[in-house]
Amino acid sequence: MSDPRDLDRLARAVKTRRLELYPSRLLAAKSAGVSKDTWAKVEEGRPVRDVSYGKVDPALGWAVGSCLLIAEGGDPIPVRHVETEAGVHAVANIPQKLLPADVRHIVSDSVMATAPGLSGGKIKKISDQVIEELRKRGILPDAP
Repeated sequence: MSDPRDLDRLARAVKTRRLELYPSRLLAAKSAGVSKDTWAKVEEGRPVRDVSYGKVDPALGWAVGSCLLIAEGGDPIPVRHVETEAGVHAVANIPQKLLPADVRHIVSDSVMATAPGLSGGKIKKISDQVIEELRKRGILPDAP
């Protein structure tokens, strides 16, 4: 079965964003904690492990899971850094049109990319917690 991901689309987006932020692939790869060869594969539209995409995302200022979203036809979710008394935290700039189902998909992809050994039940629990937190913050609408 063929992979439904559009890796050429992802490659263009990653290269465009990298050129905005880094003068070289090597510096981008170091920032992401991946090898220069892995970064090159992403920019050339060749597949890498999902966990590698999860490392590329933050280096480009995107929420984890954004590379997979782009490859599936979506847009990256930018993050901004917010300073609080507890330190600096990355906060996703979630589009207003985002629905709980979108969040569940993003969280599931992100969790699977960064912790592939978790059960479906644990992934669902994490998704539910994220959705509830986003509702508390007024980012997602309350449940009907």
